[in-house]
Amino acid sequence: MKTPNKFRRMVKILSMALMIFLQIYWYKFRKKPEKDWEMLWVKIGKNFRETLFELEGLLIKIGQLLSIRADLLPQGFISQIQDLTDNVPPSDWEEIQNILEGEWEEPIEHYFNYIDQKAVASASIGEVYKGVLKNGKEVAIKVQRPNIQSIINTDFRTLGIIIWFADHFIPLPKGFINLKVLFKELKQVIEREVDFSLEKNTLLFFKERFKNEASMVIPDVYSDISTSRVLVMEWVDGIRLTDESGLDQLEVSREELAHKLIELFLPQWLEPGTFHADPHTGNVLVSKEGKIILFDFGMTAEISQRDASEFQGLIESLLSKNYARAVECLMNLGFLLPEADPRTMERLLAELMSFKPQQLKEMDIMALKLEMNDLIQALPIQVPTRFVFLGRSVVTMEGILRGLATEKELAEILKPVFLDWLQKQGNNKWSFLWYWLQSQPLFKIIHSFTEFFKLPQKLEDIKENEQRRHFQFTIYENYKKQMFQLAAAGLGGVAFGIYTEHQLILQLSAGITILSSLGHVIFGYKLKKWLKYMHEKRR
Repeated sequence: MKTPNKFRRMVKILSMALMIFLQIYWYKFRKKPEKDWEMLWVKIGKNFRETLFELEGLLIKIGQLLSIRADLLPQGFISQIQDLTDNVPPSDWEEIQNILEGEWEEPIEHYFNYIDQKAVASASIGEVYKGVLKNGKEVAIKVQRPNIQSIINTDFRTLGIIIWFADHFIPLPKGFINLKVLFKELKQVIEREVDFSLEKNTLLFFKERFKNEASMVIPDVYSDISTSRVLVMEWVDGIRLTDESGLDQLEVSREELAHKLIELFLPQWLEPGTFHADPHTGNVLVSKEGKIILFDFGMTAEISQRDASEFQGLIESLLSKNYARAVECLMNLGFLLPEADPRTMERLLAELMSFKPQQLKEMDIMALKLEMNDLIQALPIQVPTRFVFLGRSVVTMEGILRGLATEKELAEILKPVFLDWLQKQGNNKWSFLWYWLQSQPLFKIIHSFTEFFKLPQKLEDIKENEQRRHFQFTIYENYKKQMFQLAAAGLGGVAFGIYTEHQLILQLSAGITILSSLGHVIFGYKLKKWLKYMHEKRR
């Protein structure tokens, strides 16, 4: 994006946001039924998508990140942006050459025999070119797009204005989404991804972690000519996992590839540490020898020790059909809101786990996904912010695996891989047997006697605390908004007093403006302090 287009870009984004706000206000004012609201969100999603493709750049990346927040955003909106591809036209070679020589402070010929001036890939943040070093090694050169920092500053400044306006004036549905948290999340992810030195460190971390894994290939990185804007890596050829003809020529079967992928990604999802959050078919290839090649470590996230233990317990509980234990793990992980009834959730899990894959042949898959999304949004369930990218990683890899093996084959592959992983972690079959015994009727009877009298009091305490916190939070929130509106009215009075030269009105309005502004700051401070007591969905 050229500098003169900054103003046009900002106006375009603000105009789109204003139209969305006006539509929401109109539907809220007319008290439209739920069906009409769903149609509105579909329409908003279409307009949003068109604007993203028109402006390109960073907005495509923001759209992709929003598309994985199905737990917070309406399904009608998500359905329009869930297949966005981060593929934009490449920059002029002269601009790329200027960036490379500016970062290296040397002419390109000092390091390279040759660089293909046609981009191999071009996304919103970076572009990839193929080159040959002086020693004859082929490399992939990932270069930050020209003016990307300017685009980031412009887009986030514009989004900040939109978030501020929506927070004070837009009647979003109660519990719908906390726009400030979403904005902070988007900003952190994109600022991290735009710094290639962080990606280089992550690549080196993964290379060390999987150095003894013979079935995996991670490209070497040339640290001496890599910077925060340029990342130079070993060139590795591979076959896409969606290339049917290419896969047919391999010596390994599709089931073996699925087995390797599960072996490589399951530990990332279950063990504490860093995991690859964007394993789409452009970032996960297979070599002619059948080895998995992993690229692009710009989007990663971490799992804490505590969360890893709870996830392990959740999977073991589901495999052993110990749904009471599974619900407990979901609560500890923060997936269930305080008002969730454990018994109801146990029955729901039992029904979901009893679903048989062969039933899929008798129903519309898309209809089933829509029903599941509606069910999840209707239940007291949320996805904590820290798990959004874990969900993205799992769902993306699931799509790849489904293209390689059937449901039955995947189930047969997954269970032994998981049990083998358990043994490597020091958990033998006795621990698995213990979880299985807990799910049996005898244990449930004994367990219910000890927990029966504790459960009502626990639920009552949780409910009472949450109600108190929510009540106090709402009071501060309302006072802050009232102070803002009063300050705005006071400013209007000051302007009127100056215009009419009426000193009493001017002085009274100025006093109201000062006092209400002070009140706005005080209640804003109290609200910020009170946030730490609120449930994550409210933050």
